[in-house]
Amino acid sequence: MESNHKSTERRVISRLSVILLIVLTVSFYGCKVSYSFTGASTKGLSTFSVVYFQNRAPVVQPGLSQILTDALIDKCKEQTSLKYITSTGDADFAGEISDYSTRPLTVAADAQAATNRFSITVKVKYTDAVTSDNSYEQSFTRYKDYNSNLDLSAVEKELSDEIVEMLVEDIFNQAFVNW
Repeated sequence: MESNHKSTERRVISRLSVILLIVLTVSFYGCKVSYSFTGASTKGLSTFSVVYFQNRAPVVQPGLSQILTDALIDKCKEQTSLKYITSTGDADFAGEISDYSTRPLTVAADAQAATNRFSITVKVKYTDAVTSDNSYEQSFTRYKDYNSNLDLSAVEKELSDEIVEMLVEDIFNQAFVNW
């Protein structure tokens, strides 16, 4: 009789273990946890769009508009789960390149420029269709200094790429990172 009792007890424990395993499995698959190591918050948003950034600077660098536009699209694709669309998205970026310039920064003893500052300014209008308080209209300026002994054309591509990367980071952070 004791053997029957132990056998019944084992079946009950076995069934409870199976039920517990099923409940835990369903619970884990029913939960979605999302982590963002960038700090980006896209709550409520599902799509984004980027209108081509026209170059309206006094000095127009060919290709800069496309480079900036593509860099912003790539950043949003890489750092968020938002889907890129060509029509107006829940998160919409528009703007223009308003300045592209270089100027002397420091002067050497012989009255010649020792350092030049190369800068790019972008005006951005960001519209958040879900949370309008997150929308903004702002200008972003970034620069890099370079030795005046160098011709701008020799360092322009490298400096432009670095500045565009910093600008895109600023634009992205202003839209999605709410520190």
